[in-house]
Amino acid sequence: MPAPAPWPQRDADHLLVTAAQMAELEAQLFASGLPVEALMEKAALAISARLLAGAGTDRAGLIAPGQGVLVLVGPGHNGGDGLVIARELQLAGILVRIWSPFERHKPLTAAHLRHALWLGIPRLEVAPEPGDPDLWIDALFGIGQRRAPDESLQTLLEARQFLRPGALLAVDGPTGLCADSGRLLGRGGATAALTWSIGLIKRGFIQDIALARVGQLERIDLGLPPSLLDTLPAGTPLALAGGDGPGAPWPRPDPAAAKYGRGRLLVVAGSRRFRGAAHLALAGASASGCGSLRAALPQELVDSLWMVHPEVVLAVELGATAAGGLDLSPLAALELERLDAILLGPGLGGELSLDAEAASWRRLQAFSGLLVLDADGLNRLATCGTTINLGPNSAGVEPPADACSWLRLRWGPTWITPHAAEFSRLFPDLRGLEPLEAASAAARSSGATVLLKGARTVVAAADGRRWQLLQAAPQAARAGLGDVLAGYAAGRGAVACGAVPSGAVPLASGMGPNPALPLADASLLAAVALAHAQAGWRCLERWGSGGVSPQAVAADLQRS
Repeated sequence: MPAPAPWPQRDADHLLVTAAQMAELEAQLFASGLPVEALMEKAALAISARLLAGAGTDRAGLIAPGQGVLVLVGPGHNGGDGLVIARELQLAGILVRIWSPFERHKPLTAAHLRHALWLGIPRLEVAPEPGDPDLWIDALFGIGQRRAPDESLQTLLEARQFLRPGALLAVDGPTGLCADSGRLLGRGGATAALTWSIGLIKRGFIQDIALARVGQLERIDLGLPPSLLDTLPAGTPLALAGGDGPGAPWPRPDPAAAKYGRGRLLVVAGSRRFRGAAHLALAGASASGCGSLRAALPQELVDSLWMVHPEVVLAVELGATAAGGLDLSPLAALELERLDAILLGPGLGGELSLDAEAASWRRLQAFSGLLVLDADGLNRLATCGTTINLGPNSAGVEPPADACSWLRLRWGPTWITPHAAEFSRLFPDLRGLEPLEAASAAARSSGATVLLKGARTVVAAADGRRWQLLQAAPQAARAGLGDVLAGYAAGRGAVACGAVPSGAVPLASGMGPNPALPLADASLLAAVALAHAQAGWRCLERWGSGGVSPQAVAADLQRS
């Protein structure tokens, strides 16, 4: 069975780059004979057109009727972009001023400054008042920032946001923000209502810690040739947006397949303390189109299961640990070989009885289908992974004892879906890394596909591929949405594994990831993350912020 085709395309709409990578692409363009001036004009003219759309009319635009513009001009080519913008606005009849607190500028920027002054654009001699009513265009440093701005500039920009929130737009990045990590370089900087990312999207602009500073993000297309984009490394991350959904690598079972050929999933979820998690995970799994859905549930949910989820078959009734968590020890007796996928984790409770559950964890490690670990399944693995493995190998060597090693020794594919705290428990050595780097390092070291939850969720494959959501509804940050996501992911994964023709999936012959299940590809988990995020957006649009509930998102996924 061939692996899914690459998704989405490695084009200008999807590639996420560092500042150095963007600079290298530009250097290749200039080496080919393209003048620097031509690229600057192309970018700045596109931004100018965006600013002038609706200006001087009653239509809503970026520049309010009668409002002037102040362009903050840096010493480099970002400042040159700003000066071209100032020129175009001046010629269009907008009242423009410029402020550049630098004595020296790069030659091209200096030339544009002379021309701006020749046109009669006023240049401020002192710093502007932070409460200035004009719209500010931040063209100070862009992606070339490597150190914190001057203290006085940080103070000015922080005061600007305090006194005039939403009245600053940024050209290729707000001043003071690292375009690679999204972190502030100093104690403060600019806060933009809108940031234009020139050419390609800089990865720092979509990191969770940068979202409040970046505001709305728009890419300015430079028409970069595909041959140039092909020079970027194979592991360059890809952004995922709503338009990518139709081409997602969803599994396509045989049209004649019965229910057992459309995915057989076992959901292990819930506990005496967290009963709702099981219902939400099952709702997500049901929305996936999975053909056969079974559940291992706490005793407290068994009697009412048929009323809430009549399509679900009870596989086993589970008791409680002394602390009220779910006791997983009966899983050791189940016929896991008849399943395509297992979801373990939502609402289990973090407490476990290690001696009693050891056999179950060894069965899960030897399971050759897809294992999806979420929430307390991950928290338990972080604890039990230090003592549970498959025992010595054929040479009598005991495997290393930690959660990462447990994942590496899995016989089938594994998807893990941690949030930041769960991730840190599993991979303490990766604390402090940026999400893209942390998820990628975890996937490489564990062999699992990692979905690192956040405002802009990251998915990383063990082979180096990476995806990150470009947008998601902030109102979807609610308890229970992760349970729906886990169930939906496991269900989609089960459908994919169940779609493999009978006899095409031999049992794993040894330890390590099972190569016989290529349809449980990491790109499918990335598609799941995108679908879940888009469901949140649709619920927000239909019913407002209060309508982005776990139940509503599960229902939307079922309809989509």
